[in-house]
Amino acid sequence: MQTPTNVTIKGILGILMSSIDEKNKKSVISLGMGDPTAYSCFTTTDSVQDPVVQTLKSHKFNGYSPTVGLPQTRKAISEYLSKDLPYKLSQDDVYITAGCTQAIEVAISILAKPNANILVPKPGFPIYELCAAFRNVEIRHFNLIPEKGWEVNLDEVNALADQNTVAIVVINPGNPCGNVYSYQHLKKIAETAKKHKILVIADEVYGHLAFGENPFVPMGIFGSIVPVLTLGSLSKRWIVPGWRLGWFVTTDPNGIFKNTKNIERLKKYFDICGGPATFIQAAVPRILEDTKEVFFTRTLSILKQTSDICFKKFKEIPCLTCPQKPNGAMAVMVKLNVSLLKDISDDIDFCFKLAKEESVILLPGLTVGLKNWVRVTFAADPSSLEEALDRVKSFCQRHSYQQKFQIDLI
Repeated sequence: MQTPTNVTIKGILGILMSSIDEKNKKSVISLGMGDPTAYSCFTTTDSVQDPVVQTLKSHKFNGYSPTVGLPQTRKAISEYLSKDLPYKLSQDDVYITAGCTQAIEVAISILAKPNANILVPKPGFPIYELCAAFRNVEIRHFNLIPEKGWEVNLDEVNALADQNTVAIVVINPGNPCGNVYSYQHLKKIAETAKKHKILVIADEVYGHLAFGENPFVPMGIFGSIVPVLTLGSLSKRWIVPGWRLGWFVTTDPNGIFKNTKNIERLKKYFDICGGPATFIQAAVPRILEDTKEVFFTRTLSILKQTSDICFKKFKEIPCLTCPQKPNGAMAVMVKLNVSLLKDISDDIDFCFKLAKEESVILLPGLTVGLKNWVRVTFAADPSSLEEALDRVKSFCQRHSYQQKFQIDLI
């Protein structure tokens, strides 16, 4: 068996970091990784940390948890998610995972079968392709439409789906695009999935991180139309990505997916999975209950501010175009016009030369499925973000044909 050759975000960012010129006196500013804890303006709150300290010190949670998760943790998450749904989830619908990444791996592994294929957005999150490669599941990409707020191209979905298609992935709020889908668009996706008799994998790791016109609408609302596997975590909303506390949830009120065979398969699969630390699981009920709305509001306020900075700054850089102001999540896709640059061949060349010359890290768009685009994470403190984008502007000016033309005139 060959090792998959798929590109990963962490892999590319590691290479970019190693390419930075050590002689460069400029501080390194990374806008490549979606880890808000790298910046001091994004910190969690005592009502999140204190329960973890207390469960750890209690000495009651040093042993193994059930492989599907602690009962009280599953119950708390089911109640938390049910607040936004037209039906009630039970704790048996919830399985605790080591972050949302493991929830993705579980979803693909459970659905894997000979000749199976899964429909995945482009641009998207490359972990889906990597997990599918290990499970011999075919990935078929449908495009998101930049001019329509990165909506799913449903015509392409209809053309791609066949008798071997088992699921469609919907990432909302959107990574890497910063979009938030409307109720109407999500309903159309659900109806399309129903037509093709496939599941929806709803990646909601950025759930509730919406600060534009559209509120966050959980895909599980349409669970009565089509079975939905909801994936989420504490990572982004509570700003604790290193805790690796996620969930895999069967939002399927009609029990289409939740038959005896599938549930038994799920439980057995979790028997070979290592979940989050038991004491962190034990803290979840209090975390969900005690976190005040003011904490979430503050996070959204900062993200709104930094996304505005991003959108404004890119208007000053001719070779970079942002098709839509970010409305959610923590990143945005920006189109790179290499024809305006004299010695840049593509997005990878752009990002490597930028890292070397300006000590600024951006993610090449090819990593998430779009050549000659870049992904910019705006989950950074405003001053660092402004400085980074000013350096990007200077870099683009130095490498532009217009700069060469001005020099020739002089």
